[in-house]
Amino acid sequence: MTVPATFVIDAPGDAARAAELRRVKLLATLVLAATFALFLAAKALQPMHPAFGFAAAFCEAATIGGLADWYAVVALFRRPLGLPIPHTAIIQGNQHRIADKLGEFIEQHFLEAAPVDAKLRQIDFGSFIADWLRDRKRSEDLARFALRLLPEAVAATENSGLMTFVSRRITSQLMSIDLAPLAAGTLRAFVKEGRHQGLLDDILRAVHASLTQAETMAMIREKIRDELPTLLKLYRADRFLVNKIVASASAFFEEVRNDPAHPFRGEFDRMVLSFVDRLGTDPSYADRIDGLKRDLLARPELADLARHIWANARSFFERSASGETQVLQQHLVRMFMAAGEALAGDAEMRAEINQGLVAVLRTVVAEQKSGVSTFISDQVKSWDMGQLISLIEINIGRDLQYIRFNGSLIGGLAGLVLYTLEYLLRLL
Repeated sequence: MTVPATFVIDAPGDAARAAELRRVKLLATLVLAATFALFLAAKALQPMHPAFGFAAAFCEAATIGGLADWYAVVALFRRPLGLPIPHTAIIQGNQHRIADKLGEFIEQHFLEAAPVDAKLRQIDFGSFIADWLRDRKRSEDLARFALRLLPEAVAATENSGLMTFVSRRITSQLMSIDLAPLAAGTLRAFVKEGRHQGLLDDILRAVHASLTQAETMAMIREKIRDELPTLLKLYRADRFLVNKIVASASAFFEEVRNDPAHPFRGEFDRMVLSFVDRLGTDPSYADRIDGLKRDLLARPELADLARHIWANARSFFERSASGETQVLQQHLVRMFMAAGEALAGDAEMRAEINQGLVAVLRTVVAEQKSGVSTFISDQVKSWDMGQLISLIEINIGRDLQYIRFNGSLIGGLAGLVLYTLEYLLRLL
């Protein structure tokens, strides 16, 4: 067999198979030539002995059978002797029909929902993902790949206007939140857990510490002096009053702190709950909180802070991608490996992943199978048939050549049987 110059033998064993094909083709041709030569010799010697007639009949039929099968094998791939004989070069002449039928066959028999679903359910995607992530090297490769994409993703986010869109959406969502009921619910839970009493204790300690400071006592004394009559000032009543006020307040604060059932605590509970109720129902409170929210979101410092945070994050991503810092990469590796370990120990999660991937892939195959069929058909139509035929011959041509051996043998035996019958009939 002559391999076209444009055909490249690159698959493992192609060169050996091509050499074996050449050897078998030569052997089949030699068998054909030998049967023809023996036919001529036996025919010439037939008058000398009747046995040569049987040999001639066998060789004649073997030659015809070998020629017929040679023609059949050659006609499958090309035109015998280059002659434009009808119904030869079958593969070349039916390239487009073969391409369409091949695509149709694969679509109908390989991409149908039932076999695809059955095959997908045999695959444990969850365990594969878990084992893949638990491998440190693979997790490191995945982390490096993700970090290489980060700067491009950040740049694309900034250039596409996505950041502006996200910022506006976040601001819009924050503006739409009604904070008054949210704050009321949070405070109500705070009171229900009794945590407001700890806040009361902190307030009492802070007030007590402030009252006992020299500066505070001097300020109170000056205020009292301004209000007292002149006669009482001469007797230094202001000092006495300040000391009594501070002592009484300190004693009161101490009583409240040391007595969990102190009546003042009950009054504080009622005061806080009353405030919570008004906060959740009074429109004026809601308007005030909403105004504070709008003022806060409109502050330029908030936008500057967001830009500063984003710039720092972008710089950190760039340094991580360049390898300047390994913090983010190590964190991603640990995160991926931890996810793999968690997934390996969670059979329910693996089952959900398998079920989800089967559903997704089944849908993808169902939607794209006609496209796959068309792709296969178009690819086969675009093939160089000379190369394709050479490839087919290299892989199955050796078996096809044995058809020629079988043709010679079967033909020869058939010719021998017919000649024997004819000989016996002549004897009768």
